[in-house]
Amino acid sequence: MRRIFAIAGSAIFLVIAPGTIAGYIPWRICRWHMQEPLAGIFVFRILGVSLIAAGLPVLLDSFRRFATQGLGTPAPIFPTRHLVVSGLYRYVRNPMYVAVVSLILGQGLFFGDLRVLEYGIAIWAAFHLFVLFYEEPTLRTTYGAEYDLFCARVHRWIPRLRPWKQS
Repeated sequence: MRRIFAIAGSAIFLVIAPGTIAGYIPWRICRWHMQEPLAGIFVFRILGVSLIAAGLPVLLDSFRRFATQGLGTPAPIFPTRHLVVSGLYRYVRNPMYVAVVSLILGQGLFFGDLRVLEYGIAIWAAFHLFVLFYEEPTLRTTYGAEYDLFCARVHRWIPRLRPWKQS
């Protein structure tokens, strides 16, 4: 029964939080109106599409893992029962946040909109502060030594080249 609530809760939270932050707000900023490529360089559009194409499956996989393996959601009101350290979490501690920022920056590059890029940088800064001052202390209190080991082996923002293998 908990797994069903975790899947439903994660799906709802996916639409509400990342859907708003990485979809609705960028749309409100630029209305997904195609402008000239940034600095007149078409490659930025290709980079934008690449960031979007890379970010979306990372986001969806992370939400799935929270529900099916962690038996909870990314929302603090229904947290996971288990620390999720599989899949992309073996490369970077915060793949959801990286994915959301990737989606926003990808839209800014694709649509050629500096305001969306600035918004993406502001969102990354907000995520960074949230992780430092709320999420990491909470996870350290909840999972103790298991989380400390995870932090020692997996970087917060920069992915590892090789996946971390838990011993």
